[in-house]
Amino acid sequence: MIGGVENVVVEPLNLKFEARIDTGAKSTSIHAENIQLIEREGKRFVRFSLYDSKTKSLVEVERRFRRRVIIKQQDGNNEMRYVVTLWLTLGKNKDEVEVNLTDRSAFDYQLLVGRNLLTDRAIVDVSLRHTLRP
Repeated sequence: MIGGVENVVVEPLNLKFEARIDTGAKSTSIHAENIQLIEREGKRFVRFSLYDSKTKSLVEVERRFRRRVIIKQQDGNNEMRYVVTLWLTLGKNKDEVEVNLTDRSAFDYQLLVGRNLLTDRAIVDVSLRHTLRP
């Protein structure tokens, strides 16, 4: 059983995020800045920055480009996002998960954990918070 808000660590960068656990979201999203699709030696990568709350600075990250997705927003508009894989630790479980990159600066939580990480791994009680120790 996990709560509606839990701590999640992005490995191996050891970046800790307070994440919103959302069973209504199909996929996991993370706040990223300076998002660029680049090509190196014939392969596509995404270069982006994640916020490190410990140092209060941006950390540049580069991951293989997986795909693009169109996400329908609550206001009815569509947004194109890049998808990469990241290793996420939720409690004692460490999983490689597809994560879409977006601007979540208007939200309370930089990381939204969706069903692609939760299915067959967790039961969520949104009345609880911080039930796990990363």
